[in-house]
This record gives sequence, structure tokens and C-alpha cells, in this order.
Amino acid sequence: MTQPIRTLIVDDSAIVRKILSEVLAGEPDIEVVGTAPDPYVARDKILALQPDVLTLDIEMPRMDGLTFLRKLMEFHPMPVIVISSLGQASCRAALDALEAGAVEVLAKPGGPYSVGELRLAIASKIRAAAAARLRPRSARPQGPAAPGRAVNHGSATITEGLDPMTVIAIGASTGGTEAIADVLTHIPAHSPGIVITQHIPANFSRAFAERLDRICQIRVKEAVDGDELSPGHALIAPGDFHMLLRKRPGGYSVAVKEGPRVCYQRPSVDVLFRSVAEVAGAKAVGALLTGMGSDGAAGMLQMRQAGAETIAQDEASCVVFGMPREAIRLGAAIHVQPLAHIAGAILAAVRERPLSRRPG
Repeated sequence: MTQPIRTLIVDDSAIVRKILSEVLAGEPDIEVVGTAPDPYVARDKILALQPDVLTLDIEMPRMDGLTFLRKLMEFHPMPVIVISSLGQASCRAALDALEAGAVEVLAKPGGPYSVGELRLAIASKIRAAAAARLRPRSARPQGPAAPGRAVNHGSATITEGLDPMTVIAIGASTGGTEAIADVLTHIPAHSPGIVITQHIPANFSRAFAERLDRICQIRVKEAVDGDELSPGHALIAPGDFHMLLRKRPGGYSVAVKEGPRVCYQRPSVDVLFRSVAEVAGAKAVGALLTGMGSDGAAGMLQMRQAGAETIAQDEASCVVFGMPREAIRLGAAIHVQPLAHIAGAILAAVRERPLSRRPG
């Protein structure tokens, strides 16, 4: 963008409004054009100031942020970043906001961020939101997955004759929570084990995993160091921790650890994909979904070089065509597919994985 990204901050806390304004004041490509203490003031300022991006608190007087967001997306759609506290109910509400059309979620100041980390996080999320392609709310299941729900590409028999060492790895960032949900709700209950890295703040990843577990046929949980990966299960990298795939006798487990940020991210998709390339090689299938930046592109290239099947989401269906674009540019993606076809492409690739050599 040639002009600064015009940003409106909506939060009932004067302290939070001040912190966010001061943090963003040092960003030459971002301009805070105003603040608002509640949705009613925000409505008038949106019309008067025409901001490019809105940051929105969830818990506010007179009207909660989620209700306001739903009205905003119906009558005046625009990129919104949700600012939420770390309570369990707030994390769930933040995920509801992502489903309702928000682009990103960020932990409220006073949570796990230092001022320096907050500056990096919020500035990058505002840039991603400004570049985002707004999507209508997806029509996907809201309750427990029906056992017999139809899945593409003959998925009912997808695991017959499969190598037990087959593994699926998925990475995403901006727009990824809904994209991952769209993919996983089309994966059958007895699929190979799945490892997932989504750029998401600490604490929110657990609520994200619990929501996926409710709506998917597979079981989904936030990963803990040492968790074994088994068929029909998906492990989500916890926010602020890297996750790596490790080989164990007869299968895989995961390591969850701290460490420096990679591509400015923790968890990093590159960290996961590189570990998958090293321990699973040609037994793996990798998918890189919507997201800002380049995280995952180099790791996916390493997966392809190790013999894995690799899939990138196409530009038209991405909220932000950053990470998949970089993977395509590097020659890391064998297939480029719209989001609606990603699950089918994964299942087709799974059926083609080579069988392990067995004695005799």
C-alpha cells in the first residue's frame, strides 16, 4: 500500500487504547486515525474516518464486540482484528469472531506479550488484515460431526491398505483457522495422523483445538510434548511453542518446545515441515494454506525434495496469498488447489504413499 494503513482502535479500556496507539505510532506504514470506547462510537467513526482496518475488543459495554462484528460484516464489511483477553470464555468468543469474519486474533495487552512482542504482533497482523480478501462465513458443521457425513474421493475406505507411517502436515496463518476447519471437516475418522501448525497466540490454540474436535470426525487436541500421533487424530501446535514430528517404534510422536522465532513466528510452519521431511520423507503429505509472509515455503520445499506430496492453496480462495505464493514460487508445491478441493487432494495423495518394506 502506498498510503499508510488507516486503523481505528475499539476498546472500552482507555489504557489499552493508549498502549495500542503508542505501539503503532512507531510504524511508518500504519496510521491510527482514531479510537472508540464502544461499538456505538465506533460506528460513527467508521463512517466519518473510513479506516482500512479495525481492531476490536470482545468484552465491551452497551454492545459486545461479537454482536457488533456480525452487524459490521453484514452492513459494512471490512478487515477486523479481534483483541481478546485470555479467559476461556473470551478465547471461545474470539474464535466465534473469526468464524463471523474477523481476519485475525490477538491477545489483549497485559497477557503474554512484552511491549516489543506486542509491537511486532499487532503491526504484522494489521498489515495482513489490510491485504486480506474478505470471505463470507463458510457453511460448515457447527456441532459434532455426523458419523456418516459424506466426504469426497471415497474417503470411507481411505485407510484400507495404507502404510501406518503415512502422516499429513498442514500449515496456515492469516485466515487459517477457518481454512483448517474447512479441510478437517472433510477428513474421515480413520485418516492417517495429522500435525498442524497455525499461527495463533498462546491459550487460543487450546480453544481452537477443542472447537475442531467438536465439529470433525477425527479427534483433535492441542499437542503436549511427547504426544503420540495415531490414525484418526490431529495434533495442533500450542501457541508460542514450536512443534516437531519425531519417529518412534511403529509410528510418530511430537516434540513441543520453546526456541527462537522462525520467519518471525512461534509456532513456525517451517519448523514443523522440516521435521516432517526429515523423519517421514516420502510417507508425508503436506498442505500449506492461507497466510501472510513466507513461513512454511522453505519447509515445504524440503518435504518435496524428500519425496513428499505437497499441496498449496490457490490465490483465489486465500484470505492472504502470501505463504502459498512463496511455496509456489520456490517450486515447493506439486499441486495448487482451491480450498474446497484441498481435503480431496490430501486424501488422493494419501492413497498414493509408498508402503514400508516389511521383512519377508
